[in-house]
Amino acid sequence: MDHAVWGYLLSGAALVFFTAAIVLTKAASNHISLGLGFLVATAVNVLFAGLALVLQLALSGAGLQWDMQAFGLFALAGVFATYLGRWFFYESVARFGPAKASVFQVSSPLFTALIAWLILGENLSRWTALGMLMAIFGLLLLAYKPGFFSRQKIASEKAPKRFSSRVLQSVLLLGLCSSGAYAVGNVLRGAAVRSWPEPIAGALIGAVAGLALHLLLGNQCSGLLQRLRAAPRSGVWLYALVGVANISGQIGSIASMRYIPLSVAALVTLCTPLLVFPLSYWLFKNQEAFKATTLCGGALTLLGIGMVILR
Repeated sequence: MDHAVWGYLLSGAALVFFTAAIVLTKAASNHISLGLGFLVATAVNVLFAGLALVLQLALSGAGLQWDMQAFGLFALAGVFATYLGRWFFYESVARFGPAKASVFQVSSPLFTALIAWLILGENLSRWTALGMLMAIFGLLLLAYKPGFFSRQKIASEKAPKRFSSRVLQSVLLLGLCSSGAYAVGNVLRGAAVRSWPEPIAGALIGAVAGLALHLLLGNQCSGLLQRLRAAPRSGVWLYALVGVANISGQIGSIASMRYIPLSVAALVTLCTPLLVFPLSYWLFKNQEAFKATTLCGGALTLLGIGMVILR
């Protein structure tokens, strides 16, 4: 099978896993706090990726040939994507809903393309670039509604003065911070996997780095066992499934970057609004409004992706 076909299949599988993680995050956030759920999901990332690596080594019968430079790149990618990008994204999903949060991810391929061009010298054909722009515009149309970028109303008469509070109340800032962090992580992972083709090990390294940062910098560790025991089992299990889905999508996304341009892999894997919007309308009818422009946006997105694949 052609290498590009493998890349698209792997990125498509990653898209399905990331979509599942977004919808599960919204459901899970109604049961336990986001901070505790984030820790559960990140811990499951490490456990699941570790089990997958053990299974890989057992089936292959060969050990890993370590590449320390790639190891460092994967670890740094974990800082940007597993910790920063995912934290901003989870926060936006819990505060603004899965459809609105996921639509900001469509800017990530543009950031990825720019960074990959500046750092790795990766160029895109005009046809591919046009297809990407069409897909991104379609995704924006898919989830746009009047007042999309308006500021969130604050119930209290006195608005919080801290910058961190203002960031958490802005879907625009949360979305762009998440998108930019994911883009940097994508480029670092793409550079690493092309010199050291070990996507499962790379995902595990990034997950460990993200979990370590969360434990060091977060404030969710005190009384962790007590809070886990007191938390509803349904919420804990849902966040565990979020962790499985996210790390599975990560592995597929990293593997796809061996075969197709980084920005194209990012575009396919982050086309989550195409699936999230109809799913969230079906599952959360009272929270995610369905619009007539969905069909037009979806069609434009599929046309753009088709142009990229058939370039």
